[in-house]
Amino acid sequence: MAATYVKRAFKYRFYPTDVQAAELSRTFGCVRKVYNLALAARTAAWAKQERVNYNQTSAMLTSWKKTEELSFLNAVSSVPLQQALRHLQSAFANFFAKRAKYPRFKSKRQSRASAEYTSSAFRFRDGMLTLAKMSEPLDIVWSRPLPEGSTPTTVTVSRDAAGRWFVSVICDDPTVRVFPANGTAVGVDVGLDHLLTLSTGEKIANPRHERRDRSRLAKAQRELSRKTKGSVNREKARRKVAKIHARITDRRRDYLHKLTTRLVRENQTLVIEDLTVRNMVRNRNLARAISDAAWTEFRRLLEYKAAWYGRQVIAVDRFFPSSKLCSHCGNLTKSLPLYVRTWMCGGCGTTHDRDVNAAENLLAAGLAVTVCGAGVRPQRRDPAGQSATKQKVSGREL
Repeated sequence: MAATYVKRAFKYRFYPTDVQAAELSRTFGCVRKVYNLALAARTAAWAKQERVNYNQTSAMLTSWKKTEELSFLNAVSSVPLQQALRHLQSAFANFFAKRAKYPRFKSKRQSRASAEYTSSAFRFRDGMLTLAKMSEPLDIVWSRPLPEGSTPTTVTVSRDAAGRWFVSVICDDPTVRVFPANGTAVGVDVGLDHLLTLSTGEKIANPRHERRDRSRLAKAQRELSRKTKGSVNREKARRKVAKIHARITDRRRDYLHKLTTRLVRENQTLVIEDLTVRNMVRNRNLARAISDAAWTEFRRLLEYKAAWYGRQVIAVDRFFPSSKLCSHCGNLTKSLPLYVRTWMCGGCGTTHDRDVNAAENLLAAGLAVTVCGAGVRPQRRDPAGQSATKQKVSGREL
């Protein structure tokens, strides 16, 4: 039986020639056009209580190419156009399954410029990647080697707002192996003063990447606002702003990758809180800081790496009072404002660090989940003398 490997994307920066840049830009435009045409057709059919599937949109694409108005679609590889239709099909599948909102039209300015090539539309030989409709390979900066013996199955070319070109290569990675079980469990409480607080008492600093570049970003945005719309100078100013945003994003992603990899390597079970970040950023006083902390991205990275390496991530109910509950006696404090970082339990007199106490409570709740095999229900009232271990978990007392 053949071994099953994790499919992994390896992203590299590359520098296209003028001819390649023109070809890719043309491909990006055609991909966006086909996606929008197919979405318009499916939306019109939906208004008539009809459904259009991928096969029907693929037939539409063939007919569009035969028209004089859309004959330019024949100038680019057909594979990225077909992939755009498959992506639209996936978007509708997510919509009907209530996992996402209704698909939106792609904008030239706001949408990410990208094109996806399958194995029939590129050639990879001797470390050289050549795309369809191109005579020369891409000048890729191979910052790290692909897994030995792996063959790319999909290649995605993209250009970000700062004008940088990237190629993402998907292939099987035989180096991803399940880590040996170590039995270690840790509760993780996210915050703003410290990005993470662990149940072990360790506090991980919040680097605040956006704040470090805030003055540079504000200056660049002021300069952009003074430029005439549509001018060359405005485009230069826009790209300058985009480069600062890209710098912030790159540093944040790098930090989170290193942090989540470390946590997954060291712990068998990781317990986090199921926060609704999209609601929390509505607080105008904390929205910027919460967005800079990137709690959602942290959770995403943690979950897929745990799945790769055989670890377990448990999300505790967002209404579980992890901060207000005494981790020693189980007494529930009625009020605990956000500015209170240290508090004393009225039941046992223990002095708690707010964040460490929350992490310890999350760990206890998470371990209860592993025992009962169900989710945690929030404790909404004082346990009235019950011990700290008698917290109700899915209808059972531990």
